[in-house]
Amino acid sequence: MNQEEMMRFGEAPQQALSSAFPVLMRKVYIWMALALVITGVTAYSIASSPAALEKIYSGSGIMLLLIVVELGLVFAISAGINRFSLTTATLLFTLYSVVNGMTLSYIFLAYTESSIASVFFITAGTFAAMALFGYLTKTDLSSMGKLLFMLLIGIIIATIVNFFMRNSMLDMLISYAGVAIFVGLTAYDTQKIKQMLMTAPDAGEHMQKLSLIGALTLYLDFINLFLYLLRIFGNNRK
Repeated sequence: MNQEEMMRFGEAPQQALSSAFPVLMRKVYIWMALALVITGVTAYSIASSPAALEKIYSGSGIMLLLIVVELGLVFAISAGINRFSLTTATLLFTLYSVVNGMTLSYIFLAYTESSIASVFFITAGTFAAMALFGYLTKTDLSSMGKLLFMLLIGIIIATIVNFFMRNSMLDMLISYAGVAIFVGLTAYDTQKIKQMLMTAPDAGEHMQKLSLIGALTLYLDFINLFLYLLRIFGNNRK
């Protein structure tokens, strides 16, 4: 998905929705929901296996490898979506969901299961409300999206710095900032996806691949919102 395609399919938000739009938007949320399920099941399965936990967290470099693979898969899907078939892109998204679940297995070691479940439902409600806002609002959120992206770069830098400083106050400020940023990005990305798909000429493979990119975007928004909320509200294991 490139800027030219985004402009072509989103340049006329006042036009009537195409007949393909409901199908494509439904696919966005189905793919996103399936990816979340895969990630959750994988994370819980790894956390329930002492042998798997030992391999990943033994300091042998497996965790670093998984993080590199994650970044590579996101880049591959985003940059190569026009070259891949829909089947290949879907398989890569599924693989990313699995790998992300492996890296997120630590949350079941760091937080109680009840607090993970509670924060998940808080995240789901917040995400749904902001996605609905982004879908229904008539206000152009483009300028907000640019600001949020710059703020996101800022908290990434702050997180790296605090990795060495170990400042608990800064860590909490980063967490609250992260929640605010991904709440806003959920609304912005939903509007962007709607504008991209609303004048789709059909529900063919090309447009379905754009729906898949939309699903990946919202999946990342949900996961990051969940992790920041978990840092604020999660109960640590004793």
